[in-house]
Amino acid sequence: MDVVLNGPSGRIEGRLHQAAATSPVVLLLHPDPVQGGTMDSKTVYTLYRAFARQGFSCLRINFRGVGRSDGHTEKGEGEIADAAAALDWLQDRSEGVTPCWIGGVSFGAWVALQLLMRRPEIARFVVAGLPERRYDFSFFSPCPVDGLVLHGEQDALIPSEHVRQLQQDLICHKAVQVIFHYIKGADHLFSQHLSKLEQTASDYIRQAHAKSAA
Repeated sequence: MDVVLNGPSGRIEGRLHQAAATSPVVLLLHPDPVQGGTMDSKTVYTLYRAFARQGFSCLRINFRGVGRSDGHTEKGEGEIADAAAALDWLQDRSEGVTPCWIGGVSFGAWVALQLLMRRPEIARFVVAGLPERRYDFSFFSPCPVDGLVLHGEQDALIPSEHVRQLQQDLICHKAVQVIFHYIKGADHLFSQHLSKLEQTASDYIRQAHAKSAA
């Protein structure tokens, strides 16, 4: 369903899949709006569907200046503030303590990981198409929680070797596992490989959620 929530620059437009009140929740964030990214981007919707099919309440939003969201694109702290407000809103709809995940695509992946490092209640993450050459990811080490990083082996925008270097350099807290999965033949937004993206994300979500619930 369509939702509108209050953000630091005014209203934030979103779409919500509401599962049971006690279900785990996930916030999903879109690619760079300057490059046409919105909450309706196919890659974002694919992750949204993967989480919904695993029983999550899922919220995807338009950052400031995108769609019907107020404000102007900032490509940084403003979008992190939008994501924080959306996460607050999503958590307020939940009953009691429920697992909280975050995810994002390209620029949205960078925002998601920035928020992850600031919000200790976030339990896991799934991100796709890390824009490693365009944004500094030094803040992400050591990583405090388990997660999945998906990247296209044929990504011409961010060649996979850059992400492999990040993988090699990443430090994690004790017992934390970050899985890097490279999808053969996929480009930056997985345009011809969305079914593989959904399958890989779904498998991880199902297994990780079952492990945390055990």
